[in-house]
This record gives sequence, structure tokens and C-alpha cells, in this order.
Amino acid sequence: MFDTHTLAIFIAAGAALVIAPGPNLIYILTRSVSQGRRAGVISSLGVETGTLVHITATAVGLSSLLAASELAFNVVKYVGAGYLVYLGIRALRDGDQLSLTPSSATPPRALPRVYRDGILVSIFNPKVALFFMAFLPQFVDPAQGSVVAQVVQLGGIMAVMGLAMDLVYALGGGAIGGWLARRPALASRQHYLVGGVYLSLGAATALSGRH
Repeated sequence: MFDTHTLAIFIAAGAALVIAPGPNLIYILTRSVSQGRRAGVISSLGVETGTLVHITATAVGLSSLLAASELAFNVVKYVGAGYLVYLGIRALRDGDQLSLTPSSATPPRALPRVYRDGILVSIFNPKVALFFMAFLPQFVDPAQGSVVAQVVQLGGIMAVMGLAMDLVYALGGGAIGGWLARRPALASRQHYLVGGVYLSLGAATALSGRH
């Protein structure tokens, strides 16, 4: 469906974009540090499941509505910001449950919940929807066949590249968690870092401009 030149440009541009840290990658990193590599991998799968939702929305035109409607954009933006703030407050309030290192005395967060949180962090990031709406159509040629099929194919490539970068963060976070486990004095205050990260992300989302 795509010629080699177009596909090569898309992959190069997509790779450059997925490397840039954002809320999704920071969520994966903090979850991996706090609960280990397995949780980091699960959160990566959750985040990319959310990415598939954005891809589907783009394919059926939902992102067009989001890009055109100030109200729709603001609703999604502030819901997402509120969720990140909620995660930050929960981290600060429940420091023992959200330590960045695994602890035998503290039960880890259930992996289905880790997966669900990853989906929600991704879905409620309106910049992702706007990104797919702006980026994917640049490589779509209606003369080459179904636009929906092209968007799904390109989005799938982006999701695979995104998952690869997510796993780098997840595995790196596990290593950081092991390093912190050997430094209990530092680990006892890690929930302040986690809470601060989430609160900062929420504030940044709420205060970011439409474009």
C-alpha cells in the first residue's frame, strides 16, 4: 500500500517523535521504579492499548471533532489533567503503598490496575489524539486505497515503535528500582517524587495551549 520511500520517511519521523519523553513514558518509568520491571511492562501494554484507541478514533474521524471543537478539546484535556492530579495526590497521601521500590511489607498494586491506569493515562492525553490527527494524514494517499486502512496501518507502526520505547523505560525503571532498594533512606521519601511528577504532569496538561 505504501511505497518504500514514504514508509522510510514515516518510520524515521515517527521514531524521532516517540523518543521524546511525555506523560506516557514518565508514567511507565515511575511505575517500573516503584513496583519493578513486570509492572513497567504491564503499564507499557496499557499505554499502547490507549494508543490503539487514539488510532481507531483517528480512523473513524473522532479526532477531527476533537481538533475542531474547543469545548471537546478542553473537556478531554481537563479530565486528563484531573486524573494525573488525582494520581499525584494519591501518591503523596499513600506513600507506603506507592513506594518506588518493591517491598515485602507492602502489597504491590494489582497488575490489572496497573494496566488500566496505563490505558487511562494514554486515553486522557488530548495531545496524542491531536498528534495522530495531524501526523498520520500526511502519509495517507486516498488514491492508494482505503483511508481507514492506511491510518490503521500507519498507526500500528507507530504503536510498535512506541511500545519499543516504552519497554526501554520499563526495563530501565526496574534497574533504578533495584538501585534505590539498596538505599532505604532515599527510598523512604520516594513517594514525594512520584507525587510531584504526577502533579507536575497534571498542571502541565491543564495549562498547555491548544496547539
